[in-house]
Amino acid sequence: MSKRKEEARTFLISVAAELAGMHAQTLRTYDRLGLVTPQRSSGGGRRYSERDVDLLREVQRLSQDEGVNLAGIKRIIELTNQVDALRARVSELTQQVEQLSAGSRHDVGMTSKAVVVWQPRRGAR
Repeated sequence: MSKRKEEARTFLISVAAELAGMHAQTLRTYDRLGLVTPQRSSGGGRRYSERDVDLLREVQRLSQDEGVNLAGIKRIIELTNQVDALRARVSELTQQVEQLSAGSRHDVGMTSKAVVVWQPRRGAR
């Protein structure tokens, strides 16, 4: 299933709770704590995507099987999201560098572009 179709398909809280093997009140608690943040309908009802249900299952696994507390789970989720965003950005930049590199080999008139990472010297004030 494509990512767009997966994101478009949503479930009411009762269905999401059943799919995740949890009580609906647990989903409300996780939403309040910021662990899983579902979309909202125009009337304010929670709408859980398949990705949200997968995340609910992972929260349950980490809590029950691994013994991680909810604060730890929230941090794991945050770090996982950061890693995913960084991987996507690295992929994007890699594609840009490859395009520039391929273009500079074929287009003699193309100006070179470089990415420079600046870091202060140690001990510099």
